[in-house]
Amino acid sequence: MYSHMMVGSNDIERSKKFYDATFKAMGGREGIKDDKGRLMYLHNGGAFLVTPPIDGKPATHGNGCTIGFAMTPEQADAWHAAGVEAGGTAIEDPPGERPGSGMYLAYLRDPDGNKLCALHRLGS
Repeated sequence: MYSHMMVGSNDIERSKKFYDATFKAMGGREGIKDDKGRLMYLHNGGAFLVTPPIDGKPATHGNGCTIGFAMTPEQADAWHAAGVEAGGTAIEDPPGERPGSGMYLAYLRDPDGNKLCALHRLGS
């Protein structure tokens, strides 16, 4: 359904540090910076981009928006730890299985405030 996800950033170098750490923790690679200053992360057939807003206004996070990444529980733990170490903020409950949900979840906010989720459907 989705071709890509993109978030805005007011500090691409700070974002590169954060997203390089979190993508490497889940088995991905460091981001590629294009000639427009955007970062691109390719992993498991998906594309995730970080960009300065093209209208020149400050980037803001979407209130109520969450971007989810599929991974194993072990990757989710590593992703969460790497994200906190690289300037992200741990939010909601600590990483773990949510009773009755059938899911293992971990949540972070990136340095620009975007809400991110690591998700593993248990039994899959």
